Amino acid sequence: MKSNFIDHVKICCRSGNGGSGSSHLFRSRGNPKGGPDGGDGGRGGHVIIRGNKQMWTLLHLRYKKHIIAGHGHNGGKSEATGGYGKDEVIEVPLGTVVKDAETEEVLMEITEEGQELILTPGGRGGRGNTHFKSATNQTPRNAQPGEPGREEWKTLELKVLADVGLVGFPNAGKSTLLSVVSAAKPEIANYPFTTLVPNLGIVSYRNHKSFVMADIPGIIEGAHEGKGLGLRFLRHIERNSILLFMVPADSGDVEKEYRILLNELEQFNPELLDKERVLAVTKCDMLDDELKSELSSTIQLDVPVVYISSLTQEGIQELKDVLWQKMQ
Repeated sequence: MKSNFIDHVKICCRSGNGGSGSSHLFRSRGNPKGGPDGGDGGRGGHVIIRGNKQMWTLLHLRYKKHIIAGHGHNGGKSEATGGYGKDEVIEVPLGTVVKDAETEEVLMEITEEGQELILTPGGRGGRGNTHFKSATNQTPRNAQPGEPGREEWKTLELKVLADVGLVGFPNAGKSTLLSVVSAAKPEIANYPFTTLVPNLGIVSYRNHKSFVMADIPGIIEGAHEGKGLGLRFLRHIERNSILLFMVPADSGDVEKEYRILLNELEQFNPELLDKERVLAVTKCDMLDDELKSELSSTIQLDVPVVYISSLTQEGIQELKDVLWQKMQ
């Protein structure tokens, strides 16, 4: 089954040529030797990128590799300026980053609804012969040609925008938590890598407030080197304001597992460690009070630790409270 979630595309943007200026000379019955009246050429069409919060994937660009804007029209007589070439507008989800396909340099980022940026500018229109009139040359017959458009390859990458990003090894209970706290319906099964695309869910909070949680496919040791599902998903974590680490209660060593996850993020991008962090110990329905207090005495971390069970809803409200507090 091919996924509809596409977060990386390469496209060719071709802007329009500018129209040529006109070298027309004014002629009429009463004035057979009028001066120059050639208008300027119109600029070529731009390729423009625009943010659209209704979109969540770059799928629509997967099969449209070439984006071609219209050419500008030539100038006319009576100093008429040629029409502009038709702009081509590409709508993209918020969180889209544009890079130069060859150098990988980041050119721009779309983070707001309706935000528009010129991806590839159209060629400027040429100037008509009226601009070249001088005391010594009263009837110039020359005009400028239009500037050619550009052809550039760009890479578009989507980084999911969410308030809370779930970080954990495959099978840590991230999808289950998301399905319990929001209306999202991620695929859930008891094997690693059930989640193959980031899932977003809106979590409702007290007094009609809400926040967005993203379930990002599981990290495995070595993800920063591209193992498992690797770097492709680590980039989605960059955009989350809070990282919720999830370690199951039945893991051999909760603290050690947390540190491995932390190390993977640090290797990928050290700035990720500046984000607020919360640790949720999942699957706590398997523990009685004695085991729970034993476990909490072994965890010595400088982050808030919440014990939860998505199955019995234990600790879920407490977790929401902690996350909301951190967000504020």
